Formats: sequence, C-alpha cells, structure tokens
Amino acid sequence: MSRRARAKRERIADTSGGPAPWDVLSAALANEPAVAVDPAPPARSDAEIRAFTVGQPVLLDGQVVLAEYDPQWPSLYEREAERIRRILGSRALRIEHIGSTSVPGLAAKPVIDILLVVPDSANEPAYASDLEREGYVLRIREPDEFEHRLFKGPDTDVNVHVYSPGAPEIERLVRFRDFLRTNDAERERYERRKRELATRTWRYMQHYADAKSGVVESILERAEAAS
Repeated sequence: MSRRARAKRERIADTSGGPAPWDVLSAALANEPAVAVDPAPPARSDAEIRAFTVGQPVLLDGQVVLAEYDPQWPSLYEREAERIRRILGSRALRIEHIGSTSVPGLAAKPVIDILLVVPDSANEPAYASDLEREGYVLRIREPDEFEHRLFKGPDTDVNVHVYSPGAPEIERLVRFRDFLRTNDAERERYERRKRELATRTWRYMQHYADAKSGVVESILERAEAAS
C-alpha cells in the first residue's frame, strides 16, 4: 500500500476527534487547552524503509534539528538548478525550489529540496547516469509513488525529487509551497507542528516526514478550496 493510501486510510479510520496523548500532556504542562492535531499514518517499518531505499537507510535515532530561515537558501537552490540544467539540458523539463527552504520566514531542516521533472523518471538510464557522473547519488526509488526518485547532491545538502510529467505530486508540491508563501496563518500552523515534532526522537528521518503528513494534507485541502 502506498504512503498516500495509508494516510487516507488512517484519516478515515480515526473517528475519535480528540488530541493525541502527547498533545494533551504538552498542553497541560503549558497550562493551555489541548488542540487536536491532524492524524498521521503509523511509522513505517524497517523493512518498508529498506524496500524503497537505495543502499542502506541512514538511522537518525535522535531529534530533527530545525534552522531559522536563511536568506541564502534560494541562492543555493539557484546554483544547484543551474548545475542540473547544465547536466541534463532539454531533459530537465521543469525545475522548482520546493519544501520548507523555499518558503521565506519558515524554519526548516537546512536541506534544499528540488523538484525535477524529466520525460520518464522510471527510465533511469536516460538521466540518472549523467547525474551520478557529476556526483549525485540515487537514494530512493518508489515505483508506487508516481515513480518517484530522490538523489542527494554532490556537495550542497540537497534532495532532488524526480517525477515524470503528469505525476499528481508535482502540482501538490508546488501548490503547498505557493500557499505557504502567501498565507501567514497556515505557514505559522505548519511551523508549530514541525517544531513540536522536532522535540521527539525518531528512528528514521522518514518517520518525522510521515508524521507531518496529516497537517500537510489539511493545508493542501485549504489551498485547493481557496484556489
């Protein structure tokens, strides 16, 4: 079952409507009323993570470190985007700065997320070897997630997310970014959730990412309703 299918299943199955125990405790300690948070899918097992990871998964076994927004992040993106254009030429159909580092004012892990659209992301020989020759490393292969591939950068800490034209995730990622850029309340809501999750200990970074999926989905619903 894909990540998005699992997330949808959990949102449908969660009928309690109440806050998670952690959020009740945190609110009590802060002498504030508890607020229900968006449900998230259960943590994926080691076997599930190994199945889509190329090479060995990197254990986090700790907390996620968030950095305050850095005005240099867009420049790091532009430098990386130019390098990718040089490597792939016309095969780079679209390149976008996505993720939290693409939203001014938003705290984030200092990792530049890049969306790259190629003619066929599943056809790795048509583009991956050229990227790898320049130092990019394929780390994730997800056939069930719109043939998503993820490459790490050769020097700057970047995640290059590769999709084919027409993959629904392309517009979701861009819509999410654009909505946060123009909506202070939703940006602050997302940051609060990220900061709360960053206080917890995670076995894998993927578990932290999955835990954000509930709030991400609800923000996307608001973005679609506002469009």
